[in-house]
Amino acid sequence: MTCNVNVVHQAAMASAIGQPNKPSQRPNASLSAPSNSKPKSCCKLLLSSQSSFISGFSPSRPQTLTPFRSSRAQNFPVVGSAKAEPLRIMISGAPASGKGTQCQLITQKYGLVHVAAGDLLRAEIASGSENGRRARECMEQGQLVPDEIVVMMVKERLLQPDSKEKGWLLDGYPRSSSQAIALKELGFKPDLFILLEVPEEILVERVVGRRLDPITGKIYHLKYSPPETQEIASRLTQRFDDTEEKVKLRLNTHHQNVEAVLSMYEDITIKVNGSVNKEDVFTQIDSALTQLLDKRQATSESLAA
Repeated sequence: MTCNVNVVHQAAMASAIGQPNKPSQRPNASLSAPSNSKPKSCCKLLLSSQSSFISGFSPSRPQTLTPFRSSRAQNFPVVGSAKAEPLRIMISGAPASGKGTQCQLITQKYGLVHVAAGDLLRAEIASGSENGRRARECMEQGQLVPDEIVVMMVKERLLQPDSKEKGWLLDGYPRSSSQAIALKELGFKPDLFILLEVPEEILVERVVGRRLDPITGKIYHLKYSPPETQEIASRLTQRFDDTEEKVKLRLNTHHQNVEAVLSMYEDITIKVNGSVNKEDVFTQIDSALTQLLDKRQATSESLAA
């Protein structure tokens, strides 16, 4: 069963497939409950099973989260508790779906460790390890890095103390059913699988219009985020694969991979409309995570009664 969520909006490392975030912080005064009131229930992360969340979805009544205009989502406080069972989240999205931005917002509020397979691969290659050497050879030949290399790198990162303590946000992985099965056999099961959905014509427009400032490393878009000055505009470059023809090939590969992976996580999947502004997209993801935490709290209180 897939929970369809009418929600609202960079490219993951297409050829191959995190840095730990700062410790969770207490909510700031503007968003905290008054001193004479009880804390909001959604800020209490209480130990419970994943099934409490899944059981709240009815196949005959798909869940719909109604969008509302969010204030600046990136200013939200970090939610967390040292004694709570940490969240385990997977997120997937096509190139230019806005996945990178949403990962930043999620980790900032919930204090999760962002784990991106592409980042792990780059770090492994830079280290000069045997796995890094093998990965580089595959990538230079335009081949996918073997699953056993990437799966082991992901496994080692998810077993690090910070990931076990704070929880994790696995970005753009798994990309195939074999990778999903390997993670399951290793004991990694997410609480929620987030899929960002954006119409193909919008994705193509976003990708083709992207430009890179080779001096600052900043990403611009000719339509949505144009360069500030003509001097900057004159030095912008375009990635060799940010063309309409190549992005459509990448999108086709992405769609095939997603279909294979969704079958493994259909009971805990939410589909998010990623075609609107980033604040509204995050508002809907935030709502789903809040529902998850509320379900855990209700189940814990019921067991304690």
